[in-house]
Amino acid sequence: MPKVLVLGSGLVGSVLAADLAATRGYRVTVVDRDEAPLANARRRAAIAGGRVSTQVADCGKPAVVRRLAKDADLVVGALPSRFGFEALRAVLEAKRPYCDISFMNDDPEELDELAKRQGVAAVVDCGVAPGLSHMLAALGVRRLDRTDRIDIMVGGLPRRRAWPYEYKAGFSPHDVIEEYVRPARLVEGGAVVVKEALSEPELIEFPGVGTLEAFNTDGLRSLVKSMPVPDMRERTLRYPGHIELMRVLRETGLFGLDPVSIRDGATVRPRDLLAELLFPKWTYEEGEEDLTAMRVSVEGELDGRPTRLEWDLLDFHDARTGFSSMARTTAFPAAAVARMIAAGLLRTPGVHVPERLARALCEIAAVDPATSLRQLTREQRKALARAACALPLHVEGDRGFTYAEVTMGGVPLAEVKLDTMESRACPGLHLAGEILDVDGRIGGFNFQWAWASGFIAGGSAASGHAEP
Repeated sequence: MPKVLVLGSGLVGSVLAADLAATRGYRVTVVDRDEAPLANARRRAAIAGGRVSTQVADCGKPAVVRRLAKDADLVVGALPSRFGFEALRAVLEAKRPYCDISFMNDDPEELDELAKRQGVAAVVDCGVAPGLSHMLAALGVRRLDRTDRIDIMVGGLPRRRAWPYEYKAGFSPHDVIEEYVRPARLVEGGAVVVKEALSEPELIEFPGVGTLEAFNTDGLRSLVKSMPVPDMRERTLRYPGHIELMRVLRETGLFGLDPVSIRDGATVRPRDLLAELLFPKWTYEEGEEDLTAMRVSVEGELDGRPTRLEWDLLDFHDARTGFSSMARTTAFPAAAVARMIAAGLLRTPGVHVPERLARALCEIAAVDPATSLRQLTREQRKALARAACALPLHVEGDRGFTYAEVTMGGVPLAEVKLDTMESRACPGLHLAGEILDVDGRIGGFNFQWAWASGFIAGGSAASGHAEP
């Protein structure tokens, strides 16, 4: 029964925790600095059919993260980008595996050596984009004989457009602003180039949504180094008109972080003021619907012919659970990777990025990762299938009696009258639960046995129907 610690209970973190809590045998604790989002996490877990424990603590402090991580088997990060890098470092220092979705500004692979020294695995950028987008890009590269271009477009939007912003934030608004100011890294002609965020807008048509505007943002991240493709870019999608307004706000200086003196001598950071005024207008109302649109295109050559592989994702708010589309599409890939880590499928120490996850399965199956799909032998395909779907997990030890969930042994059932739970060896003594030699799998079976046998034993003892 893995103990999972989720850092952050915001729009995405609460859904991530709810999805993990619905997994049989998982014990999930969510940590946030405020009680309100924790209450929301408990409510969402109940909707998903699970239960979470919650704790108020400041995850922006590495010492706090390090202390909390030591009591967990696995840690999942859902913090704003400004806390992501130090949280990753703290979890690695605690020697715990980690799965993270934060859009951290620092390069997480700088901590790769620390992860290897500590003997733990961490998978970063595990959301929809970066995350699922990177996995699809890597799949496209693997399928083609030669890859010339990768183009990723993604955006989370309200289903109903509304003046003046034509937008609401499906994740941390601070990270939305970060997208609008962080320089965008692209690859052109095999060289990394840096362009201004919000630059090179282009109108595109997305089926099921209509006309959207794509613009450069820094979403390639690890693909810049991991994929040997001469031309790559990642762009964010918004309704037309939004980015021009954002450019005006940015050029006015309202996205700035340096304090500005105002007339009465007080100082204020422009972005803090903007957050107070703007972010409430970017907040979804209860039940307000959103959508997520993503397109991943990979172009190159296959069997001597120009080929383009393309994946479109279009997801909507889930009316049954109330989970937003952006929360679902970001949380579910991370939850899937977290389960892989918990199951022992991803154990290679180091900091890993999504497009390299397939390498771990290739190592298990003893298959060269550079081998194209059509070159795999039947035995290699079977080995990969076994690694992905039927990997044996070897027990290396246990955590001792303190963490035990079920006891075995006890009074043999042959010494008990099962219709009254009375001892045959000691008439008048009724037995129930784990004092008897009965044990079952984790999942409620042992509780059921305790309740059922206790009901019979208690009723029989109370009625005085002890047999001679």
